[in-house]
Amino acid sequence: MDAGAAREILRDQFERIRELVVTVTDGLTSEMSGYRPGPQANSIAWLVWHLTRVQDDHVSDAADVEQAWTSRGWRERFALPFPAADIGYGHSSADVAAVHAEAGLLADYHGDVHLATLEYLDELTVGELDRVVDRRWDPPVTVSVRLVSVIGDCLQHLGQASYVRGLFEARPT
Repeated sequence: MDAGAAREILRDQFERIRELVVTVTDGLTSEMSGYRPGPQANSIAWLVWHLTRVQDDHVSDAADVEQAWTSRGWRERFALPFPAADIGYGHSSADVAAVHAEAGLLADYHGDVHLATLEYLDELTVGELDRVVDRRWDPPVTVSVRLVSVIGDCLQHLGQASYVRGLFEARPT
């Protein structure tokens, strides 16, 4: 596969992720955003924040640029009680409960990360796709494998967020 075809496939997948983020945050109220169907469950706010942090962290690392989280003021806007490098991996139930965010903030942060992702994808070459970004694994992780991993993670968490929203909307009033 040539780089142009790979870019098109990757762009299509990240565009789908963007569309799903917009869908899950559209009309999202504060109550819906923070709703947790069980004491250990993740909220929509945490899920969308986390998937965006993972995309921001992993793509910016591959692109060798600073994350939007720190370079574009998102950390300050969210004002979460976590270190700057925190992406939500391994969060406790209390950590999940600490993530409060309005729909617009979640959607806008993801939109910024999405644009940065597309800029990176536009520059991809075959050599870049084959470049190793993590040697801690066997086989080592290449840019192409990392991008596919990000896509899978984002889609999984968007499915969860959509499910949580559906549970909230189906609650008896």
